[in-house]
Amino acid sequence: SLNQNWNNYQIGYSFKTNSLPWLVTYLKNKGAFAEVVSDDEYKLAKYLKFSDNEIIYNGPYKEFESFRNVVLANGIINLDSFREIEWLKTISEENPQTILKVGIRVNFKMCPGETTMGEESGRFGFCYETGKFNDAILELQKIPNVKISGLHLHSSSKSRSVNVFKSIALVACEIKKNYKIDFEYLGGGYCGGIKGRPEYPDYFPVIGNTLSQDFSPASTKLIVEPGISLISKCTTFVSSIFDVRDIKGTRYIMTDGSRFNIDPTMIKKSYFYHIDYCDDTNRSVLDEQVISGFSCMEVDRLFKLCENKELKPGDKIVYENVGGYTMSLNPLFIQYFPAVYVNNNSKMVCVRKKWTPEYYSAGSEFTEL
Repeated sequence: SLNQNWNNYQIGYSFKTNSLPWLVTYLKNKGAFAEVVSDDEYKLAKYLKFSDNEIIYNGPYKEFESFRNVVLANGIINLDSFREIEWLKTISEENPQTILKVGIRVNFKMCPGETTMGEESGRFGFCYETGKFNDAILELQKIPNVKISGLHLHSSSKSRSVNVFKSIALVACEIKKNYKIDFEYLGGGYCGGIKGRPEYPDYFPVIGNTLSQDFSPASTKLIVEPGISLISKCTTFVSSIFDVRDIKGTRYIMTDGSRFNIDPTMIKKSYFYHIDYCDDTNRSVLDEQVISGFSCMEVDRLFKLCENKELKPGDKIVYENVGGYTMSLNPLFIQYFPAVYVNNNSKMVCVRKKWTPEYYSAGSEFTEL
């Protein structure tokens, strides 16, 4: 879709979505950059052999040393606050002969009712409507060896509509007209991965057509920062039923998976799943079965299965589209992190072992203080 609609691009994989080392290394080998939003994620990228100029550094929680490393290596830095502009002044004074290229994140209002913030303001970047974005541009233009080379336009969409991304592209065009800046790149995240909802082939023709009013692929690169939209479809979470119990007329199905594994923020209303039955025996149909997790929390109930065959120990419930955020937000609560396998079409390969007390205790101090 990118090749057809904006053939000058770079994919930067979102570490926060799922930073499983095998997955990140796989994507690196395919040419993806590391999109990181903290010093810890930066250090993980370095540990996994990304160079500083293969890193896209976003978000509000950067650290000065890693910030400086990426700037001086001509990596991609998208400024999020005035404190980062102060850091840039310090780096500029230390390196007066070096051209420091940076991007700037714009905070803007768009498509009422379609963003995750609702009517509230977003808390990232420099606000376009209040003039803070303009103030940031003026501050950056005072630093002699700084070049504003990029515009970061990420905005969280609740609706996932194509219109949201057309609006984002229009804001980019408006900013270029108003500030006469030749942006070398435009960047942000994208939705996708859910059947029946818009995906990349729906977004990029509209984005490309809109941007072409004021930009050209020949001079402006599109930085694409996918996470959940890239990997959710290819990830499943497998849970097994270990017990069935009837309490006051309710049938509870106890599984070795938990809501904390696939819905750690406790906001989902439904899940994509299928059931693998352990045998082919005839089973009665029950009005209702409550699918529950292993934890000691009453809230750990996943869904109600209505008018379905009776479940029993040994059956598996396999949840689909669960690769994004679920693993990185998974808590160490009652059970440690589960094993992760990759299906390479000929066999299942374990790429992360189930955590043990030894993994959990690594780095801990046991001596009396």
